[in-house]
Amino acid sequence: MMRNLPQLARVVQHNCNISDARHAGDYGLCIFLLKMREFYRWENALPFSRTLPRDAIGDWLSAREQYWTAIEAEEFQPLPLARGEVDPLAADLVNRELLPQALVYSAGYGRLQKPVFFLGELLRVEERAGCTILISSNEHARELAAPPAMLQGRTIFLRRESVRRYLWEKIEEWRWHPQDKRMARALASYDFAGDSDAAHQRMADNEMETMILHELGEAMAGELLGAAWEDMLASVKNPRSEVVARAMRDLLADCLSTLPTLLQRENLPALHFHFATYDAPRRQLFPQALEAYEHFVHSGTPERLWQAAHEGRDRWLAQARALLALEPAAREPALSALLEDASLQAEADPAH
Repeated sequence: MMRNLPQLARVVQHNCNISDARHAGDYGLCIFLLKMREFYRWENALPFSRTLPRDAIGDWLSAREQYWTAIEAEEFQPLPLARGEVDPLAADLVNRELLPQALVYSAGYGRLQKPVFFLGELLRVEERAGCTILISSNEHARELAAPPAMLQGRTIFLRRESVRRYLWEKIEEWRWHPQDKRMARALASYDFAGDSDAAHQRMADNEMETMILHELGEAMAGELLGAAWEDMLASVKNPRSEVVARAMRDLLADCLSTLPTLLQRENLPALHFHFATYDAPRRQLFPQALEAYEHFVHSGTPERLWQAAHEGRDRWLAQARALLALEPAAREPALSALLEDASLQAEADPAH
């Protein structure tokens, strides 16, 4: 392990804090509070089974918001490495030094162009379908979003610790709304009523593979759409339009990789979880996939899901290419119209 790891971790964490200070308002109140609770748990190294102290969290949250106000305007700090100070967004350069020391660093932009940084311990490296997969374990620095998996170029960063926290957040959300049958099906596959810690780990192991499949689908989508898609995404100003664009590519990635592979492997727990976390933009844009899943649950036959994946692959590739063919000024109105048309269609169809 590198000698100046504590100093490096402090700088990366400070950059994470600056990112959080600038983007904390991107979340709705419930999601923000849930993420802050789990951030408090991580910062204080508390186990998932520990009930969090309400008063302490309240005081911590107030202090954190004051701290964010103080640092919001600061610039990201360069990283102190043996080669000298390095731009915090130059992840490839940073990892040339860190990977041989069993550390991994990631930097990029997440939803709503939020800068995402993390520093963790390297667990293992895999090569699959032309992509390098860097799997990390314990995290020394992270920001509030903490995406469990992210594709950067041809490198997939998979964060085991963040996978576990992401799943815990979803489980906590479900406990507030236990009428969600899709999540209930997913959790029933792991026997949380027995040994919850072991069940949580089994679920994390399974979902890590699903996340790899999705990121491989993202890489496939990137090959089909080219660099123009990332340029378009970076130029989108309206947050609603960005959400739609990301949902389109997520749907393409899942139809290319995630759904066909889960169906082929008959991985029912992962399939249930996939549709339990089928968020609003995807539900509105592609309700046919959710309908096909419900048909599968009740009939036991997967043909409609196979058909939805096949048709979705062609549909979302064609729509993404049509979007790229538009003049730049016409793209955001087209994205807004796409979601509005889907919403109107859903309202007109009682089956939705």
